[in-house]
Formats: sequence, C-alpha cells, structure tokens
Amino acid sequence: MSEIEQGRSKEELGGVTLLGNQGTQYPTTYAPEVLESFVNKHPGRDYRVKFNCPEFTSLCPMTGQPDFATIYIAYIPDELMVESKSLKLYLFSFRNHGDFHEDCMNIILNDLVALMQPKFIEVWGKFTPRGGISIDPYCNWGRPGTKYEQMAEYRMMNLDLYPEKIDNR
Repeated sequence: MSEIEQGRSKEELGGVTLLGNQGTQYPTTYAPEVLESFVNKHPGRDYRVKFNCPEFTSLCPMTGQPDFATIYIAYIPDELMVESKSLKLYLFSFRNHGDFHEDCMNIILNDLVALMQPKFIEVWGKFTPRGGISIDPYCNWGRPGTKYEQMAEYRMMNLDLYPEKIDNR
C-alpha cells in the first residue's frame, strides 16, 4: 500500500523513513537524530497523545549498572507529531547511555520539544527500585505565553494530589 493510499501525502509524511523499513539499525549510543516527525492532520483541535514505554533502560553514570523504567510521554500536538518507531529507536539509544534518571527524563523532554514544538508535553519516568528506593522523575513543558504554559504549571503543582497506582514494580 502506498503512502497516499494510507491517508498521508508525501508532504505530510515529510522525513519519515523508518516506518516500514525492514533494515532498521538499532543505535548503540544516545541518538536524538533518529527522531522523526510527521504533519498533524488535526492541528486546530486539542487532543492528547500518550506513549507508554515499559522497557526503558539506561545506565547509572556512577556504577554502570542498568536502570529500568516505564516511561510515559504525553503531549498535545501542534503542527508536528513524533513518529512512534523513531521514538522507540530513540528511547532504545539510552540503553548504553550513562545519566541520572532525572537527566534522562529532561533530555527526552528537550529533544521532543525541539523536534515537534508541541503545545504541551510531559515526560514521567517510573524507575524500578535499586537499593530499596525508586525514583519517579517528572518534567513538563507548556508553550510560553499560552494556556499550555499555565497547564504545565498547574500539572507540576498538583501532580501528587491523586497518586497513581504503581504497577511496574
């Protein structure tokens, strides 16, 4: 089936090259360049897209031990959206990357903001315990000067008012 038959013109698909590519190479080091975007067909409507990534791994920068997490990425798109296979490869690129949990979540947020310029985005890591303690870093971003900036502030201030059930540990 061609791209146009699938409901997307070549212009809308832009630089999407990984989807459907059977020869995909998995990156072995941090690789933000693998992220790809496509045109949002509904930019005038606010809606939320959420990715649940239960197999995230990175390395502790001090010990080199692996850290495991479920990563939640939710955003309100504007003109562009992240292509899911490229996101999967991008998250995989952290496998041999040594950074603290908090740094990884902020790097992911920054890279996705740079790629898409969404209206709002949040990234939440729920790491499995190591040494008897788990770390759940949360970061978000709302477009400055808009209601989405206020939404980000509100979300940050009220994040733990209604604690979620943690089911990945």
